[in-house]
Amino acid sequence: MTGAALRVNDVATGSRVLAFGDYQPAKVVTNDDLARTVDTNDEWIRSRVGIVERRIAAPGETIVDMAAQAGGKALAGSGLSPADIDLVIVATCSAETPMPNQAAAVAHRLGIEAPGAFDLNAACAGFCYGLAAADAAVRTGSARNVLVIGAEKMSQWIDWTDRSTCIIFADGAGAAVVGAAAEPGIGPVAWGSAGAHADRIAIADRTSFLRQEGQAVFRWATTAVAPVALAACERAGVAPDDLAAVVPHQANLRIVEAIARKVKAANAVVADDIRRSGNTSGASIPLALSHMIERGDVPSGAPALLIGFGAGLAYAAQVIQIP
Repeated sequence: MTGAALRVNDVATGSRVLAFGDYQPAKVVTNDDLARTVDTNDEWIRSRVGIVERRIAAPGETIVDMAAQAGGKALAGSGLSPADIDLVIVATCSAETPMPNQAAAVAHRLGIEAPGAFDLNAACAGFCYGLAAADAAVRTGSARNVLVIGAEKMSQWIDWTDRSTCIIFADGAGAAVVGAAAEPGIGPVAWGSAGAHADRIAIADRTSFLRQEGQAVFRWATTAVAPVALAACERAGVAPDDLAAVVPHQANLRIVEAIARKVKAANAVVADDIRRSGNTSGASIPLALSHMIERGDVPSGAPALLIGFGAGLAYAAQVIQIP
């Protein structure tokens, strides 16, 4: 007995990012603010991680609240309506509870009816993983338009008496709308993981705070991540010199600068959003690029290299066309 052939959806030639959006909480925490509660000072923090200030969510402000703000802004910028979105992906590693997922609640908040909706946890690489999933969904015909959001409330998983983490992490959200394109505007993803080192950044259990081995993570990120970024350029057929922007995960300014040097994108603007936003994990890449676009730092249509890396240890990179 022969099986019947399966029908597949009409497929798109490629996909592209139509618009970015961002959201940050109102509360600003400076280095001087932290120096009042832990043994640190402004010069010490700036010299080690490059952060000047960060945003922290209000006690009742949730990941869904922040994701909906960023997602709504991206949706407005795309020119699409909620009815045009049929898949919502939220990349987060700091959810208040494991269920229900954030994506379905965000979709409801934005008036998006009955979309596919799922959360994705690849920590600081989460947005790049989500963008790759959105690209695949559009190109295979599983979705027409996808809303991808990186949203984190890291402050609720931080011990605010631990100098090694409280000076670094912050809250916020960044989003992108992905739709079909005649020519590809999102390049092939280069991704992977180093699970043998997963305990370098971890939360032990539901009553614990985030802990990381800072020096070990620094060594790994400054040696292992740049080759992945270059592989993404090669797969997209874009030379580093042709890049208009390099947007690494905003983990630490020294890490960002080390990766950028190794990529050797001589003509690119390198994101340094960490100075004013801190490390917002899975939100940091779309947050940084959205800020760059708003300031006019990067031209529409030019290629940008996105590089995510973090807990897991998971990593991913792809080249996109700036909307």
